[in-house]
Amino acid sequence: MKFSNLLIKWYLHNKRDLPWRKTSDPYRIWLSEIMLQQTRVAQGTPYFLSFVEAFPTVFDLAKTDEEQVLKLWQGLGYYSRARNLHKTAQYIAAELDGVFPDNYSELLGLKGVGEYTAAAIASFSYGEPVAVVDGNVFRVLSRYFDIETDIALASAKKEFAALAFELMPKDNPATFNQAIMEFGALQCVPKSPDCSVCVFNESCLALQKKKVDQLPVKSKKVKVRNRFFNYLVVEDDNENTVIQKRTAKGIWHNLYEFPLIETDGEENFNQISNRIENAFFEATSISSVSEYNEQSIMHKLSHQHLHIKFWKVNLIGSVENGVDKGTLKILPFPIVIHNFIEKELKT
Repeated sequence: MKFSNLLIKWYLHNKRDLPWRKTSDPYRIWLSEIMLQQTRVAQGTPYFLSFVEAFPTVFDLAKTDEEQVLKLWQGLGYYSRARNLHKTAQYIAAELDGVFPDNYSELLGLKGVGEYTAAAIASFSYGEPVAVVDGNVFRVLSRYFDIETDIALASAKKEFAALAFELMPKDNPATFNQAIMEFGALQCVPKSPDCSVCVFNESCLALQKKKVDQLPVKSKKVKVRNRFFNYLVVEDDNENTVIQKRTAKGIWHNLYEFPLIETDGEENFNQISNRIENAFFEATSISSVSEYNEQSIMHKLSHQHLHIKFWKVNLIGSVENGVDKGTLKILPFPIVIHNFIEKELKT
């Protein structure tokens, strides 16, 4: 079909030189696809290279501990991806002798592997003709064919997957899938695409109808929750501090943090000082409390905006189970806390 031929020709002339495109190894393709969920290629590439260096095979990833995985993942966000990655590696190593399933339906059975990732591995590694559908694919197809289906609907993925499968050359699914995603990432971008240089500018229905900026249709809006975090950065007479692991379900599960006071809003110095003394330490053990940052740091997650302040709490004597600053360097923290440690707690 003309669409597929033009698309693949464009791809072969314009594709980026990305490390996971130089292999059909399902382990490396799986790594890259999990990392690139909710992550830009430019941000994800260094992490992919670090993981491949640290864990050249699925056995290497399986036998390491979760903290090491989370430490290398630090800064990529959506940490459940890293935890699932580690558990799946252990399953493949122990139960499947290190051999990935070789088809779409069995790949779907792996923890953390959804329809998109299963389709990517099946087509890129094994040449199975199954269509990938991500945001890029939604955008390209909805614009080219003027499809007004709301992509927030559960049924939309099935509709677009069927169309992509129809367009796909069945003897070359990997190149087609790579091509349509790359076209959406580089040419048919979300905002202000340069349609004057597009290979489809004579056949794209959205361009002809002046609807490029209206497609794809997505009605669902994410409700953002504001949360206010006050981290207590303790320092005792030995220059040791206190940290804790977030074991509850939710954001940053199994990452480390400083003792936390979460409030309903941004509170002033006197309010926080009183809460520190009443909730965490005996008043006589605190020599001083001060702010590291007067203005809250805004840390945006997909459904939450965190307003973060760090408070310096100097204690008299020694804290129980205190850790030195050097230890902070090797443990996995949320990136906003890691950046604070790097800037304020230099050893």
